[in-house]
Amino acid sequence: VTHSIPACIGSLTINSKQLDNESPVSIFAVNKCYETVQDGTFFDGSGFAALVREGYKVRSDVNITLEFRTTAVHGVLLGVSTAKVDAIGLEIVHGKVLFHINNGAGRITATYEPRGTNSLCDGKWHKLQANKSKHRISLIVDGNSVHTDNPYIQSTSADTNNPIYVGGYPADVKQNCLTSKSSFRGCLRKLVLTKGQHTELFDFSRAFDLRGVFPHSCPGAEH
Repeated sequence: VTHSIPACIGSLTINSKQLDNESPVSIFAVNKCYETVQDGTFFDGSGFAALVREGYKVRSDVNITLEFRTTAVHGVLLGVSTAKVDAIGLEIVHGKVLFHINNGAGRITATYEPRGTNSLCDGKWHKLQANKSKHRISLIVDGNSVHTDNPYIQSTSADTNNPIYVGGYPADVKQNCLTSKSSFRGCLRKLVLTKGQHTELFDFSRAFDLRGVFPHSCPGAEH
């Protein structure tokens, strides 16, 4: 077993002596347990989750679905990039959801703008789907669809080879399709990336790097 148990543990005793878990000698990726808890992963606004250490190859087609809950009007949702220009990015900026792609010829963006600035930042769950099909992109938020024309129709493949960063990214990592540096604060769940017939549901407890992220522990209300 190489990953931690997604659970709450309390009242631990060894040789009839109860351990004091309020003042541990060291602690890593352990959060408090909540009285009311929901499915999902909590991002405290300070870090990120890094998935697919060997690098995720977006290429011509990818479909991303996830659900998010936040009270912040800014935050990185997801980014996959290269050291060059090819990349994709999903972020919340001023309460809008932006989906950017760059297949090498230039960045294009699909923007979902809700009626109110705080409509998506109301602490309730929202469903998001971002689709890249060659040079075309679309974004669906809570059933509302946005499509964007791409002038670079000859450029169809985002040749990414970096990890998938969710909820933020390290300061020394380049992200060509994100404008925000703000880490996401809130909860994410049901992150699925689909390429053709291959569908992958990502478990954040299996991320190779987690900072300020608490898998399978989403407080029932913002703390």
